Amino acid sequence: QVHVVESGGGLVQAGGSLRLSCAASGSTFSINVIGWYRQTPGKQRDFVASISRVGITIYGDSVKGRFTISRDNVKNTVYLQMNSLKPEDTAVYYCHIPTRGAEYWGQGTQVTVAS
Repeated sequence: QVHVVESGGGLVQAGGSLRLSCAASGSTFSINVIGWYRQTPGKQRDFVASISRVGITIYGDSVKGRFTISRDNVKNTVYLQMNSLKPEDTAVYYCHIPTRGAEYWGQGTQVTVAS
């Protein structure tokens, strides 16, 4: 069982920055990839970025060059540094941890970018 907790959301002006954190606890030995998704009301959850245990990263097209995902394997924590934020980045951001037995989601953290 893996427990996932996100933090770091909030309200920011367009062009500003925020850093989200995703802390995992429990059976963390089973974790390889940790990712971020985001969702706005009435729409599907979209992929933002992911990082493997050895640091291989993947980004969604809409955030490339603006967002950076990083990881601290000792703390079992993943960070999402979001720069040059745009109003269209407004969403609830979810941390996602897939394992062989199950996939885990955090409760989500709201990011609001004001124009």
